[in-house]
This record gives sequence, C-alpha cells and structure tokens, in this order.
Amino acid sequence: MNPSPIVLPRFVAAGQQIGRRSFDFDRQAVVMAVVNRTPDSFFDQGRTFALDSAVEAALEAADLGADWVDIGGVPFSPDTPEVAPADELARVLPVIERVAASSDVVISVDTTSSVVARRCVEAGAAVVNDTSGFHDPAMVDVVADTGASVIITHSLAEPHVHWPRPRYDDIAGEITHHLLVRVERALARGVRPEQIIVDPGHDLNKNTRHTLELTRRMAELTTALPYPMLAAVSRKDFIGETLDRAKDERLAGGLAAATLCLAAGARILRMHDVAASVDTVRMFAAVMGWREPAWEKHNL
Repeated sequence: MNPSPIVLPRFVAAGQQIGRRSFDFDRQAVVMAVVNRTPDSFFDQGRTFALDSAVEAALEAADLGADWVDIGGVPFSPDTPEVAPADELARVLPVIERVAASSDVVISVDTTSSVVARRCVEAGAAVVNDTSGFHDPAMVDVVADTGASVIITHSLAEPHVHWPRPRYDDIAGEITHHLLVRVERALARGVRPEQIIVDPGHDLNKNTRHTLELTRRMAELTTALPYPMLAAVSRKDFIGETLDRAKDERLAGGLAAATLCLAAGARILRMHDVAASVDTVRMFAAVMGWREPAWEKHNL
C-alpha cells in the first residue's frame, strides 16, 4: 500500500506550450514571480513601480529560475484607488515589451480589463491572469481571438468592491462549481482547453479559516478540474493571521502552504520570494523523481 498523500492529476494537455516555453505539468511544477508596477501593492509597496526597477525585477526572477513573471499595474485590494485602463496600460505595457525583448520567460498580465489584456498580449504577454473570473464579458473573446492562455480565478466580488463576511457551506465544492461554470463559458466561446489554467483564489473573498480549508482540500479541486492549477499563497493574510506574522515575516508559512498545494496537485506557484520558491519547487520535483539532484557525494 502506498501511503503517499501526493496527488498526480491528469491534465487536459500535459505537454503545454505557453509563450516560448513548453511545460509538462504531469511531471513539472513552476514558479510565477510577482512584479507589481504599482505604488501601493500588497507586499512590494512600490519597490518595482519605477519602469527600470520593474524590468530588472522580472529579468532577475528569470535568472533565479522562475519560468514565469506576472506583471500587474492594479492591486487587487478594493482599498486602493481604481486605475483607468489607459493608466494601467502605461504601467504594464513598457515592462512587457522590454522583458519580452530580453528573455523567453513566460509573461502574464495581471488584469481584469479586456482592453488592457488585448494590448498586452499583442506586446508579448502569453497569459492573461484575470483575478475576476471574466467579470469583463469581453475578456473571453480576447483570449479566444489571441490564443493566449488564461488563468480563471475564483473570486466573488466585482473588481475593487468589498464582499463582507463571505460564507461557504462546502468551499471545495463551491469553488469547483464556480470555476467549471466559467471554464464552460470560455470553451463555448472558442477558447481551447489547452489555454486554460485555474486558480482557486486563496484569500480572495475568503477569510482565514476558508483559505486554510481550501488549502487542506486542494486535492479535491485538482482531481475535479483537469487543468493546471495555480496557487497564489505568497505573503497572504491567512498566513499572517494563522502565525501572527507581519507581511515581511511570512516567507516560511508561505513556503509551507505552497508545498502543501504542490502535493495536492497545484503546478504553478505565484510567489514573491523567487529564490526560496524555486528551491521549494526543485526539492519537490526531486522527491517526486522528476528532477535529478544537482550533485551527489553523500554516502557514495
């Protein structure tokens, strides 16, 4: 009998071309680095708001082993000011253009605007990371028209709107149903199955107990949803509230949560701390037999 809790989901397209890189998510997990070109982002607090700083952060992440960089110009939090699409484009478009010209790293644009998404894909982004789950109805058409990959995220509120006191009776089942409805909408409008990635939305319209239960039951989602799953757990409030840690003290808790998500079948980790996250993914891959050790000397 095999007591291993590791989940090995079978994906719609295990061998998947995303941008200029190919991934076998049956035997591979990857790090998506976070680059926020905002003055008021959740963790970075403007560190990469300057254009050169944002580009340097993205290229450094690729050098450290991230396969993917997620470039955003608008914080998710409804407590931050709204940003007009023109201003959002002014923030993210030059970063995408410069990174695409310098690296083959996968680029995603973190946006809920179809206008922004289309322009960014044309500029070199290979993925649209829509944390609203198609709140903008034209977003599905952008994905279908351009052939870009899309991350469909579970969240309940409209962008920049509070959802007070969220309630779930069966969080794994409700998130699965929510995502399947949006996947079916995308497929019906011409999006191909191999373009789809799903994200259960840790902390998005969920309290800490909800997100802990979601993390504990991730395997139910990866079993029910035959698409690569992203886990965005880095530095989030559920870690801070669970461990009583400030944002800059949540690395260990985030890596623990990320490892649990990998073991439950997640294959893309959206993380702020690239070097530590790459080591986590590589260690997981080596334990799974997907990656050889860098070198061997012990007891040989």
